[in-house]
Amino acid sequence: MELRELTTETRNVGTWNLDEMSPMEIAEVMNKNDAKVPEAITPQLPQIAKIISAVEKAFLNGGRLIYMGAGTSGRLGVLDASECPPTFGISEDQVVGLIAGGDVALRSPVEGAEDSMELGQEDLKNIHLTDRDVVVGLAASGRTPYVIGGLQFAKARGCITASVVCNKGSRIAAESDIPVEIEVGPEVLTGSTRLKAGTAQKLVLNMISTGAMVRTGKAYQNLMVNVVQSNQKLCTRAENIVMDATGVDRETARAVIDQAEGSVKFAVVMILTECSVDEAKRLLEQSKGHVREAIKAAEKERRETK
Repeated sequence: MELRELTTETRNVGTWNLDEMSPMEIAEVMNKNDAKVPEAITPQLPQIAKIISAVEKAFLNGGRLIYMGAGTSGRLGVLDASECPPTFGISEDQVVGLIAGGDVALRSPVEGAEDSMELGQEDLKNIHLTDRDVVVGLAASGRTPYVIGGLQFAKARGCITASVVCNKGSRIAAESDIPVEIEVGPEVLTGSTRLKAGTAQKLVLNMISTGAMVRTGKAYQNLMVNVVQSNQKLCTRAENIVMDATGVDRETARAVIDQAEGSVKFAVVMILTECSVDEAKRLLEQSKGHVREAIKAAEKERRETK
């Protein structure tokens, strides 16, 4: 499909006079267009759920979630990958963001990088891709060669492949086991896919990473119990999580977190089951990291010993 034929490249009839609009009119028309994005995502929720399930399985088998894209799409993948370690307490290589042209492309365009299928393949080779990984290709247009090359390489390696694109019937969707095709329509500024298309991709990536992390035990209720205390704000948040989950005061929350070697998850289990840190570790290991299941296991053990 030629670039001019893509929906994201067509002109938005509601903004032909964009250059004559006041600041308030620009803000209003952009807000009105952005409000359509969640509605455009809704038909694709079953596909997104399939990706979440695939990534959950990959994580449980020691695999990774790998995003790859160019330009805005690549930057969004790197952003989501970068947010996962502090939020969910995972290693930095469990969720990987690859951008055409490497890290320098996060700030400055790298000429020709997105046009190379070989570069997409090489980037996956360099991170030692295995068949346990899930590779998600990101491209608003659905035609970026860097992503196509990567998806073809991943499929040949036996990986589950997925994609998030913003045009129907794209080459990248055809190369994916689980395509997500979000029709956001023409942009307010013609062809500027950092706008609605970028917003749509960000929302979907939020769902994929958060969904897979929750499914693998990185939350209790809706609390991020794997949070890493890397600054004062997060230390306070850790205390707040323990307080919300257990009903204890701040002083108690901090004391138990410290006893729990800094682990919010251990602290919650220790308080709710009245056990030691070693016992909390055992219960969580037995429950594959799920706090709710660890609590149930402790209750069951106590009933059986009565």
